[in-house]
Amino acid sequence: MITGDPELIERIRTEISAQGPRSFARFMELALYESQHGYYSSGHAVIGRQGDFFTNVSVGSVFGQLLGVQFAEVWEKLGRPPHFIIVEYGAHDGAFAADALTALSRSFPECFNTIRYIIAEPFPVWHDRQQERLASFGHKIRWVESINQLEPFVGVHFSNELFDALPVHLVLSEVAKNGTVVWNERFVSISDNDFELVTGPVSDPHLEIALRRVPLLPAGFQTEVNLAASKLMREIAAKLERGVILTIDYGFSRAEFYSLHRREGSLQIRSRHRKLSSPFQQIGHADISTHVEWTSLAQAGETAGVIPLGFTDQHHFFAGIISGCPAAGLEFGKSNKRALQTLLHPELLGRNFQVLGLAKNFPESLSGFRFARDVRHELGL
Repeated sequence: MITGDPELIERIRTEISAQGPRSFARFMELALYESQHGYYSSGHAVIGRQGDFFTNVSVGSVFGQLLGVQFAEVWEKLGRPPHFIIVEYGAHDGAFAADALTALSRSFPECFNTIRYIIAEPFPVWHDRQQERLASFGHKIRWVESINQLEPFVGVHFSNELFDALPVHLVLSEVAKNGTVVWNERFVSISDNDFELVTGPVSDPHLEIALRRVPLLPAGFQTEVNLAASKLMREIAAKLERGVILTIDYGFSRAEFYSLHRREGSLQIRSRHRKLSSPFQQIGHADISTHVEWTSLAQAGETAGVIPLGFTDQHHFFAGIISGCPAAGLEFGKSNKRALQTLLHPELLGRNFQVLGLAKNFPESLSGFRFARDVRHELGL
């Protein structure tokens, strides 16, 4: 049964009635980002123990402090440029930006003085909340509505749990009339008064191209292809003149993402820390996400001129920062030590999240990847 925001449900129903079954990517786009009623665009998304899901920022300021150390190292290895840009996409309420900038101002004042922090934020409700939280940083903060509005920059692009929330196409392997197994696409249609998933030929030529890189798996295998993630990564990479792209999220390399034991894919719907059984529950009030397929993300960056710098889990990334940068050995109080344990512990967030680094005109390595294995081997590039 359909549940959720009545106006958003009617908006989706009207579009299907007028245009026929819609790709799951289009349904997900509306459910999360429709201008007035989408889960993210309306401000319904609540992160933390009292919200819908828990993320690194929920742990406390230590996450921002450690990334601030890594940003300062990038600045140092870029030759201390007088204008150092940090771009964040998916900044939510601005908590991470506040934590990172506070840490930089205290521990790396010379770097801090050169920083301009740009937030890519298309939604007014989040812009207003970010503006309120970051008011004390004044002229250092600037907003753009999209990556396309950025000027070419020297510095860092950072995101935390951005790519997992971008709209995905659902595909299903099925036996064709000639007996071969082919990929078909899953669409959202109307059945009586309900939504349902139906299967048909692939509708998007870009999806057809992407599926050529996906191994053909036995019939009955459902998975996702994220065209939006690759597109966004290309846009980010094209804007970076010199520096690093750091992306933190949860996912798998292509070989693991499309392995035989993952026959139902990674689509998940969450509300109040509960997994819902259908994307048609709590439409506009629940998060919809999938794991990131890291190999395609790195390849998309390569087509726009960046090269893989490192790939590792969050545990090893932060361990590298702490061991490699003297300033990372901050005097952690009792609560901060607990937060650090949550970020690093393999059974908590340490292994669930991975960090991908891509670089342009940046021949250096970073402390965060000190304990990483060979990036091209890990991603199957």
